[in-house]
Amino acid sequence: MATITAADVNKLRQSTGAGMMDCKKALVEAEGDFDKAIQILREKGQKVAANRSDRESSEGAAVSFINADNTKGAILTLNCETDFVGKNEAFVTLAKDLVERAINFSSKEEFLASDFNGITVAEKLIEQTGVIGEKIEIGGFEILEGAFVGSYVHVNKIAALTAISAPIANAETLTKDISMQVASMGADTLSYKDFDPAFVESELAARIAVIEKDNEEAARLGKTLKNVPKYISFSQLTPEVIKQAEEDAKAELKAEGKPEQIWDKILPGKVQRFISDNTTLDQEKALLDQNFIKDDSKKVGDYVKGFNVEITGFKRVTLG
Repeated sequence: MATITAADVNKLRQSTGAGMMDCKKALVEAEGDFDKAIQILREKGQKVAANRSDRESSEGAAVSFINADNTKGAILTLNCETDFVGKNEAFVTLAKDLVERAINFSSKEEFLASDFNGITVAEKLIEQTGVIGEKIEIGGFEILEGAFVGSYVHVNKIAALTAISAPIANAETLTKDISMQVASMGADTLSYKDFDPAFVESELAARIAVIEKDNEEAARLGKTLKNVPKYISFSQLTPEVIKQAEEDAKAELKAEGKPEQIWDKILPGKVQRFISDNTTLDQEKALLDQNFIKDDSKKVGDYVKGFNVEITGFKRVTLG
């Protein structure tokens, strides 16, 4: 029988990330053959992965990596089954190692098939499934390029990237702030101007249906009914609609007995409230039209204008 030394065990641990007892057991079974011991551990990983393939992996770590000249960024989530594993230092280190490698690939499929120290990334994940004892997989995977790319990661749960049109002096501040906005609020597009009219109409119809159903139950219970919206995007607020909102606001002020000489001071606020109440789709899905999380008195688009650049892209990944 081959003599198994502490150095042999440590070498195997460094190569695979497996625990001391698992490495020692594999080396004994392999009679000291290092390559065979690695294969034994990988086969164990394959068995564990097969047995846990139907498990939910909604915990883990979201990580980001930006290249040296800030022209390309990568974000991904390394998913596992429990929050305990997701916070483990070795697990987070693996996630960071993976995202640094991921920046060289354009898709998750291409990355999973790429080399990871002699095996594919996909095989490495199976190996680590055996080491940790939980299902491990890459969930979200995004790459973004631009004149300047910055990132933000929220407590290892959500990661976002933002690209802008020029590497300005405050580029890092701007891209971090916008990435924080994307991480916090999410978005599907830059502006309401990008919405297809048919999409807006279908969204409005769906929301009206939900509210009307809720109102039926509220009426039965004697509760306050919700307002049914007529509009959900600024793309629907034509000059005629805005004009009518102003006239309605004036009628309200008159009915309230407000002196006409002060209407000009009150009307802008009422019209702005009308716009805010009737652009919920924009605030949810159009980044530049959202209220800025660091100063909700302004839109994201207004904040960006102060830097004299444009946002050219953004990406987001999240656990769960």
